[in-house]
Amino acid sequence: MVVNDDPLSRSRERWTAAWPKALAAWSRHVVLHAPSLCADDREAEKEGLTDSFAMIRLADQSIIINLADVERRGLGDYAEEILAHEIGHHVLAPANLTDHARSLARIRRALPTLEAHAPMIANLFTDLLINDRLQRSAELRLAEVFKRLTREKQEASGLLWRIYLRTYELLWSLERGSLAEGKLSAEAEGDAWLAMRIVRHYSRNWIEGAAKFAMLMLPYLAKDALDASAAKAWHDTRAAGAGGEPSGLAEADENDGKPMVHPSRDPEITGHEISDSQTESKKSLEEATPSRPGGQTRQPFEYGEILRAAGVTLSDHDIAVMYYREKAAPHLIRFPARRKPASLDPLPEGIEPWQMGESFDSIDWLQTIMQSPRIIPGMTTVQRVWGLSPGAEPASVPLNLDVFIDSSGSMPNPQQFLSFPTLAGAILCLSALRAGASVKVTVWSGKNQVTSTPGFVRDTQEVMRALISYYGGGTQFPLHELRETYLETKRPLNPTHLLFISDDGITTIFDKDERGHDGWDLFRAALAKAAGGSTFVLALGKQWETAQYGFPHRELLIRARDELGIRISRIEDWEQLVAFARDFARTVYQPTDSPARAPA
Repeated sequence: MVVNDDPLSRSRERWTAAWPKALAAWSRHVVLHAPSLCADDREAEKEGLTDSFAMIRLADQSIIINLADVERRGLGDYAEEILAHEIGHHVLAPANLTDHARSLARIRRALPTLEAHAPMIANLFTDLLINDRLQRSAELRLAEVFKRLTREKQEASGLLWRIYLRTYELLWSLERGSLAEGKLSAEAEGDAWLAMRIVRHYSRNWIEGAAKFAMLMLPYLAKDALDASAAKAWHDTRAAGAGGEPSGLAEADENDGKPMVHPSRDPEITGHEISDSQTESKKSLEEATPSRPGGQTRQPFEYGEILRAAGVTLSDHDIAVMYYREKAAPHLIRFPARRKPASLDPLPEGIEPWQMGESFDSIDWLQTIMQSPRIIPGMTTVQRVWGLSPGAEPASVPLNLDVFIDSSGSMPNPQQFLSFPTLAGAILCLSALRAGASVKVTVWSGKNQVTSTPGFVRDTQEVMRALISYYGGGTQFPLHELRETYLETKRPLNPTHLLFISDDGITTIFDKDERGHDGWDLFRAALAKAAGGSTFVLALGKQWETAQYGFPHRELLIRARDELGIRISRIEDWEQLVAFARDFARTVYQPTDSPARAPA
């Protein structure tokens, strides 16, 4: 019999053997891949695990354990408890990245000015739910784990952490002081009792419960900012969102519009109504909590803060791309269906020898046997020759789209605030791509302040990256973009529609370019080459065509409309761009019995 004296190997064996038991603590139907057991801190850091001895990733449903840190903390004998706890984050709370992000959004509302601590508070509350379930139902030794983890650290712990430990004592009917050393004030004791009631009452609606818990902990968080190393050791959801992309966050939840009631004033928690005179100090916390109408749009910067709190590691630019794709999705055209017969029908024209190396699928076995009953590959085998004849239906060519979006100082930065020009561009471009068209995007401010896709592309990411660009400078249309795309290229183009989103600054398109060429002539020639018409979507007043409006270049727009056939679509506010983009996409690209057409 060979005895393994290697401590690391013995630790791995112990934790590997504990894994099936930890799964069974939740259900025999729970299926997760085995945890990553890191031998040392360096290996754990490569997995993204720092500060804590364990962590999860929701994107790939992973559990990572730092075995070296576990041994340093004296937790080596609690493999089943720790693994079951980490499994709980996957099956109970937060369970998935979207709910994790939604809970953080609610908690951030409950922590005015202290939103940065939302991830820690979310972790503490989900731990309460998980540990309570494992201690009481699975009869695991979570109380012993806490005793080991908090040993020799009570004096350095803040009041919030002591209230948190007292909550566990109440949940598990433990003797006072068995986890939380020192006597708590009457108010702190009452808040620990309320925290226990929140865990019990909101176990099935934990997202709402997390917000209540955050509201309860706010005054203590403001005092000691959670200065507790033990709490950091338990923070296993710090990077839970790494590698993931949650959905459904661009719009606020319906519950976000409801006023947040402090747990001490919530009859569902206390069991009875409490007079205002008893909780006057709590009222100020409710009044300080911001509220918003249900379903209101979140701004891109807020959307990004929620994602980062969830552990999603993306740049501002990539987060904005996710935001506008999600906002545009409800307005896109449906995916087109292919029509048959094809524009060219196959026509059999005879047979020819089939040679070795050609596809076996092309052999015409009937003709081969008819020529010789003895089949010799490459000698007696033949294949059908096909020609093409005009089909019964004409070929349908989608109209390409060339979008120019004004990014001057009069437009909002799409990475910080909701930009309706950017959203409209996303609706238009993504719909065109669905229909099979190619798209070119140009975001411009001045002559040299231009971001565009590399020509007409079919790559969604290329299109979205260009749309999210921003300059915020002066206004001067980059005429060289028209010249290079339509007049200096020899490549044949499918019919293309030119669409411009701007305000009265669009009239700079009729100025001279950097070579001294007249913008009017250049634009006329580009329209003739594109052969798909053009639309100006402009923020103008109702009386823009009249002299009293005071628009100095109105004659140019009227002339462009009358002589060049430019369709001028006036909007009074930028939000109307969404309806325009949706209607335009359905008119031009929605699958019908007829080919895509330019708007009338």
